[in-house]
Amino acid sequence: MIIRQAVFAGSSERLENRPKARYPEFAFIGRSNVGKSSLINCLCNNSGLAKTSSTPGKTQVVNHFLINNSWYLVDLPGYGFARMGHAGREKLAKMIDNYVQGSQEMAVLFVLLDSRHDLQKIDLDFMMRLGGEGIPFAIIYTKGDKSGSKTLADQIEKNNRALLEYWEELPPVFVTSSKDKTGRDEILQYIDSILKTL
Repeated sequence: MIIRQAVFAGSSERLENRPKARYPEFAFIGRSNVGKSSLINCLCNNSGLAKTSSTPGKTQVVNHFLINNSWYLVDLPGYGFARMGHAGREKLAKMIDNYVQGSQEMAVLFVLLDSRHDLQKIDLDFMMRLGGEGIPFAIIYTKGDKSGSKTLADQIEKNNRALLEYWEELPPVFVTSSKDKTGRDEILQYIDSILKTL
């Protein structure tokens, strides 16, 4: 797939306030500071599309980007932002649930994990819930350029083994680097293959 056009289509806190035009949606979520905005910009070949920040918790609304006038890339708030107060975390959690459980157009939810770290309980709990509710999702390991190839492979294998303690098989898994665009083509091909089935 070639992304010829990527435009910001709107922000919302509630599902009913998202852009009125309906297209298939591919959503991205992960813990704060996992590299979500950088990956979105990499996928769209637009460094200024999603706002990146070294400060965790930058995304606090649901952002829709219209891609090639045919599907939405949806940037969801991060979960597990410890520095935010309880009320703020509750608000984001409800916003995420409202979208993930309510969007009839969401084809896949991409869950981003930092490739340098062990699987966190908050990530596992989130994915277990998705599986239990029958929500289609895929896993994206980010920041693949930050480790040597063997260290990266070992860490991902360790995390995947941990997931297989709960599931018979893994969902689709991608390894990415926003810096050198590793995994970009594979993710776009995967999205394209799903669009062809809709």
